[in-house]
Parts: sequence; C-alpha cells; structure tokens
Amino acid sequence: MSERLQPGDVAPAFTLPDADGNDVSLSDHKGRKVIVYFYPAALTPGCTKQACDFTDNLDLLADAGYDVIGISPDKPEKLGKFREKESLKVTLLADPDKRVLQEYGAFGEKKLYGKTMVGVIRSTVIVDEEGKVERALYNVKATGHVAKLIKDLAL
Repeated sequence: MSERLQPGDVAPAFTLPDADGNDVSLSDHKGRKVIVYFYPAALTPGCTKQACDFTDNLDLLADAGYDVIGISPDKPEKLGKFREKESLKVTLLADPDKRVLQEYGAFGEKKLYGKTMVGVIRSTVIVDEEGKVERALYNVKATGHVAKLIKDLAL
C-alpha cells in the first residue's frame, strides 16, 4: 500500500500522457500552484460530476494562480471521449500502470458499499509553486468537493 503525502513533502515528479497522447509533466507547471486530483474512472457519474465542477470553476481557480490536473487509470483514448462528451476544460492525464496514483497515496484499500477493496482513492493534492505538497486530501466526495476546496482556499 502506498504512503499518503503530508504537507511539506516534495510532490512526486511525473510525466503522463494527456487525452491527446501528449506528455504532460508536473514540472511544466513550476511557478504556479497545481491542484492534482485523482479519480477512479472517466465516464462514470461521480467522476463526471467532479470533472464538470472543476471545469465550471476553472477560470476562478486559474485567476487565483491554480492549474488543475485530473489523473485516472484510464487510457488516453477514453480520456479523450470523456473530455469531448462532457466539454471538459481540465487537463486529464492517463496513469494506466497506476504508478503516479501509488506515489501520491491515491491507490490502495478503500471501503465501497461496506466492502473493503483495492482501487483508486478519490484524492486531491495541492502542490505549491516550489513543487511541495501544500495540502493532501484523501477519500474526498465527488459531489461538493470543488465547492469545499474553493471555500477552504478562501477563493
């Protein structure tokens, strides 16, 4: 099982393909704050709600200096369909081998409908301009999470 990140930790570096197959790295965003959120699967109700909430608030977040990156174990082709179907504006990255999910503590044991299973733990990690973890939130809810995040960040 992967260790959860703590504020002050150096955010693990990553380079993953986006919905178009282009590589995107965390280091591409140096000098800006980055909200990296991890979700189980594109084109599912909760994940769609969360991605749409981030898209709806992207201008507010960008104006406050935040970039938003969503990471799931889906393949780039599925992310492309997700982006098109839902008119998403957030950067979606594919992590099919779950390496980055594990490095960020967003993959492991979780409870689903009362059963313990292994899978993606819906998580959000905020990385500061220097590449350090500012906040690490685990087991977040799909619905209402973006609104709570905006409130907690006082935006």
